[in-house]
Amino acid sequence: MPSLSPAGGEAHEAALLQRIAQQDRRAFEELYHGYHRRLSRFLLRLAPRFDFAEEIINDTFWVVWRKAGEFRGASRVSTWIMGIAYRRALRALRTARHHSAGRIEAGNLQEALVDNAEARDMQDWVASALATLPEEQRLALELAYFLGHSCEEIATITNAPVGTVKARMFHARQKLRTALPQLAGHVEEAP
Repeated sequence: MPSLSPAGGEAHEAALLQRIAQQDRRAFEELYHGYHRRLSRFLLRLAPRFDFAEEIINDTFWVVWRKAGEFRGASRVSTWIMGIAYRRALRALRTARHHSAGRIEAGNLQEALVDNAEARDMQDWVASALATLPEEQRLALELAYFLGHSCEEIATITNAPVGTVKARMFHARQKLRTALPQLAGHVEEAP
């Protein structure tokens, strides 16, 4: 089933939620399939384990199934769903970190299918730099640049003020300006 399109799809997604609120399984399946790939990419950035991503996607859509009737349209449907997934993932990561002696590694980007080795190297380089960022800063950049969310939407997803999101993005970009040359082996002299 094709992904739901961001352009012009908002009314359709809201209609799907209304149908889901009335226990329409076909509408639920359509929304699930429309978001599965996007949520997988996002969640695999938090923890590079497919089973983790699948569990959070299922938890997210269980919440969507139960709470679809509570959606009031204060945000886009995608923002609402991404916010649910983000909060479920953070809770699961905290629980896993608490119960495990080891640390779940976050920050690895899911490898894209790329024909060109140079593009793969570039992707690894950027992924390594992103992994050096604090979680909140990394997520703000990924939500903006990889998933196309606005600062206002990121604020809703992460339950943080817009100013905090902008500050996280600013500081993340500053850190990347330092980290990227170092990872490439070109350490720049501080002015």
